[in-house]
Amino acid sequence: MTRPNRRLDIVLVLGVAALMLLPWYRIEGGFFGFGWLGGFPLSPEAAPGLVQIAAHGRFWLAGVVLFLLAAGMARGMADPMRRGAMLAWAGGLGLLFLCLQGLAIGFTGWTWTVSENLFGPLADGQPSMGAGAVLSAVVFVLVFSFGLAERGVMKGDAFVVSAIALLVFLVAVFVFYPVGSMFVGAVQDFDGSFNPDGFVRNMQDPGIWSLDCVVGGARCGVAWRTLWLGIVTGLSSTLLGLAFALVATRTRFPCKKALRLLTILPIITPPFVIGLALILLFGRAGFVTQAVASLFGVEPGRWLYGLTGIWISQVLSFTPVAFLVLIGVVEGVSPSMEEASQTLRADRWRTFVKVSLPLMKPGLANAFLIGFIESMADFGNPLVLGGSHGVLSTEIFFAVVGSQNDPSRAAVLAMVLLAFTLSAFLAQRLWLSGRNFSTVTGKGDNGVHAALPRWLSTGLYAVVVPWIAFTLVVYGMILFGGFMKTWGLDNSLTLDHYVKAFSVNLSGGTVWTGVAWNSFWTTMEIALIAAPLTAAVGLLTAYLIVRQKFAGRNVFEFALMMSFAIPGTVIGVSYIMAFNLPPLEMTGTALILIACFVFRNMPVGVRGGVAAMSQLDKSLDEASLTLGAGSFRTVRRIILPLLRPAITAALVYSFVRAITSISAVIFLVSAEYNMATAYIVGLVENGEYGVAIAYSSMLIVVMLVVISGFQFLVGERRLRRDNRLAGAPRTLSPEQERTA
Repeated sequence: MTRPNRRLDIVLVLGVAALMLLPWYRIEGGFFGFGWLGGFPLSPEAAPGLVQIAAHGRFWLAGVVLFLLAAGMARGMADPMRRGAMLAWAGGLGLLFLCLQGLAIGFTGWTWTVSENLFGPLADGQPSMGAGAVLSAVVFVLVFSFGLAERGVMKGDAFVVSAIALLVFLVAVFVFYPVGSMFVGAVQDFDGSFNPDGFVRNMQDPGIWSLDCVVGGARCGVAWRTLWLGIVTGLSSTLLGLAFALVATRTRFPCKKALRLLTILPIITPPFVIGLALILLFGRAGFVTQAVASLFGVEPGRWLYGLTGIWISQVLSFTPVAFLVLIGVVEGVSPSMEEASQTLRADRWRTFVKVSLPLMKPGLANAFLIGFIESMADFGNPLVLGGSHGVLSTEIFFAVVGSQNDPSRAAVLAMVLLAFTLSAFLAQRLWLSGRNFSTVTGKGDNGVHAALPRWLSTGLYAVVVPWIAFTLVVYGMILFGGFMKTWGLDNSLTLDHYVKAFSVNLSGGTVWTGVAWNSFWTTMEIALIAAPLTAAVGLLTAYLIVRQKFAGRNVFEFALMMSFAIPGTVIGVSYIMAFNLPPLEMTGTALILIACFVFRNMPVGVRGGVAAMSQLDKSLDEASLTLGAGSFRTVRRIILPLLRPAITAALVYSFVRAITSISAVIFLVSAEYNMATAYIVGLVENGEYGVAIAYSSMLIVVMLVVISGFQFLVGERRLRRDNRLAGAPRTLSPEQERTA
């Protein structure tokens, strides 16, 4: 007799339902529209898998039935090792067969010439996979996982094995498969046949690789121009971020809380809005340009439209992010090491250069990497300010949607962009590998951070204070520009732009008459769906990385984090190439946007979850398991309640990023599902700057409300370290401090 296995029984029942009760192929108009019920189960469009085999000649689907039957036969085996082996083989081969038949057979028949040569032509093809096929794939993954658990993998913990298998499967489908499709698309013709001519032609294009130019000049190849911009932006944002972090932690700057508030600005601001604000200030009709022209008689120029303007906008956008990364690193430097240096008669400058700064290297490397990758992936600011100085992200966009209509060129440019970002990602990991920068231990550290040299503090003030003022002016222009009737021509105040975007008719019921409401509600809906999925996938991954030991864990973590190094533009192009044809056709739907947001923002949830979970003692898990709770119950009842701050942070970040993302979204939106940022780009292209700024201002207000709620729920982390600067006056007497 075999012991009951409720989990396996449920999965097998789901497999039967996938073959008998759900449409096997994709339904036009959407599965949840339920229009397919009228033709179910006999119509070719809505028929389940078994009917497709019996009535519509899709005989190749019989392999799916055979592998599911094999899993059912394994259910009755008494020997757990043999049962586990049978389940693992049935699940693994069933999933492999399902994927291969989906790739090999398209709308008109075989998609691979070798298949047609081996098996002969097909009378009919098949549409993209639908609900039945997708559920069958999940069933095979779970059957494979249960088989490994039966054989003792991960101590027989079916939940852990299933979680690892499902995550690997999802990452393979939504990260590696699209990128692979992009590489294949680079050597394909329009009809899908192999043709490397376009790849060779574009790889040899001097417009990409030309070095006959001054560094970063207009005639320079777009690849080197983008690389130069990324390096300069990464260095500039890192240095400015370090200056802000030092001012906030090592000086008596009076507005430190206000300084920290600047870190939320790039998170809540659509990525192209900075460029719009700079145009309002320094464009040919900008406020500063017109003032200088009237005072000094200087002819307005176009210096802003090029790499200079892009660089300024990107540094404004990414410096607060670098500050957010570096402030924790600067605070984390052990004061006792700095005190030891000064005890050995080193002055403040030598202590800072020889002790403090080297310990900040991981943070500096991470800040540069973020600035570099964000610059390479930035689409909005180069689109607004680039002029004739195109960068890789904008060139990819115009190769896809412009008059060129050259998918091969878009794929080649995306490959170049991906090579640059992955090289920086790998170089950073190699540079930091094998080095130890730990200064925080389990022992108390009540030392006092060394004050900065006076001349260095003065220099930092001279950089930071003007930059703060410049940032506030830029963001002030964002809010103020929405009330200008026609900037540069008619500066009278008006509410027309807000009325046009967000008007509401209350007579006879609520009617959202503003032109922006459709994209606004669509954006909110998709963001609210994507945010919890992103948090769930990220925190589950963090749990597996921190709490479980399995072969290939480091490779698993690196593969998941690699999606951070893939620019959004590359993600957008690869999704178009992968999901526009069978076996998975999702272009033009909300599902492709949700999948993009989940797997684009997942690394943030992973890193946040790893950091939070590393602080939880493993004895909590062990106690729960010792008392008979399984891994799933332990996660649900012990781990998740203790991770509420990390969960809230992941939810808010993924929600905000889904609203403000543009580089990938611009390729994936449709008339039915148009996101706010893509709609604003359309307004900018049509010259409706007032409505665009009004819409952007509304998004900023919405994001401020979300961030404020996040800060209220999570609160501020308080360390018990005394962070007073050397020489600062005491607020408590020594006796009061000992009592406290």
